Amino acid sequence: MRKQDVESVQTNQDPLWCTLPCLNHRQQEHMKSDQTRVLISEQYQPVSLSGTQTFVSVCLSPPLKMACGFCSLRPTLTSLFSSSHALALAPTPHWRSSSLRVSRILSATTLPISSSFFTWDDVFEIGRKESASPQNSSSDLTGFLEKIDRCNRGSEKLVEFMSFVIEEQIVGYIHKGFTEYLREFHDIFTFSKNGCVGGDYVTLSLMFEKPEDRTRAVADVIKILGDKGIIPGIRNELYPVKPSFHSSALFSLERAAAPYFGLKGYGVHMNGYVERDGQKSLWIGKRSLTKSTYPGMLDHLVAGGLPHGISCGDNLVKECEEEAGISKVIADRAIPVGAVSYMDIDQYCFKRDVLFCYDLKLPEDFVPINQDGEVESFKLIPVAQVANVIRETSFFKANCSLVIIDFLFRHGFIRPESSGYLDLYRSLRNGDCS
Repeated sequence: MRKQDVESVQTNQDPLWCTLPCLNHRQQEHMKSDQTRVLISEQYQPVSLSGTQTFVSVCLSPPLKMACGFCSLRPTLTSLFSSSHALALAPTPHWRSSSLRVSRILSATTLPISSSFFTWDDVFEIGRKESASPQNSSSDLTGFLEKIDRCNRGSEKLVEFMSFVIEEQIVGYIHKGFTEYLREFHDIFTFSKNGCVGGDYVTLSLMFEKPEDRTRAVADVIKILGDKGIIPGIRNELYPVKPSFHSSALFSLERAAAPYFGLKGYGVHMNGYVERDGQKSLWIGKRSLTKSTYPGMLDHLVAGGLPHGISCGDNLVKECEEEAGISKVIADRAIPVGAVSYMDIDQYCFKRDVLFCYDLKLPEDFVPINQDGEVESFKLIPVAQVANVIRETSFFKANCSLVIIDFLFRHGFIRPESSGYLDLYRSLRNGDCS
């Protein structure tokens, strides 16, 4: 990270405060308007590395956390670099320096990573450096396993959730803490004990017999909770509520609310690659800073959630055009190659996602052009270097790493001779693929 990414801090206050210009514009404006500032933790003292001073541990006050709209797989500076890049922390009872120059952040909590934290030059440097490093053998799968673990947290917290039941079918799971918000809407939500699912559960009033009635009733609740900031990042995009992929939708729910109800979520993710002189390269996108989730992070060439009322194939064609300017003629050549899945619990949110994976071999002269403003830029990167970036950093949006790791298996970049091969392969489908 460049030195100018973090301002020098001069203060006589204790604890120390500073602002981070590396936040995107929307986040900076929120910080100004709500007087949200960044607190440098007293728990760790500066650590010197190669002549520069480095601080560790940064946190944001709650208003900014809520404004950023992250509830699951939230990127943090802690995960920006893997353990191989981490500094040893130097704990001290109190940090009472009156002047500090900061040149790099290596550890933090709940701070969304924007593109100010890394550049394409950083991506290429890490990819090439790790490729040339004899210590970083391609057979070392530890970094890949860490990325999969990042998408599968909190299994021990399942006991904190209640089943969400519609027509005697479990369609989701709701945290007991979050149900307190729903209890205010007693004419819509019903709480039952020891029912059809063998325990306490949440359901909708029997007065809502039709899917469209349920959709309207719950939408009114979501709007109120969204206006209060309890469910941030409302997208006005509906997800189907159903127990499995091929089941009929029992009603539809706002996409931003889906993790709070523990719904099954589906998406389409496509690896677009080029093969030249026997070497495969992947087109990688860098998300726009205006994205409400994971701004500035690396992403697939094309990816998107699966809304209500559209097939995977049609949705992929739509996303290809919007995100990369890929024509339908070319998009129709994409090959469905399987799925990955994960289950992640973060506070009140429970993500149970299945991602349908596609490969698309592109012409050598193809250059993607974003159409919807959600991608800042694209780069064509050799697959081996992409693998290194995934293994050594957390530059990629977390679930994208799973889809690319699956690509590495299928295209022979991860081989059975590697220790942990089967464990890694199996862990790509930790979630419920139904």
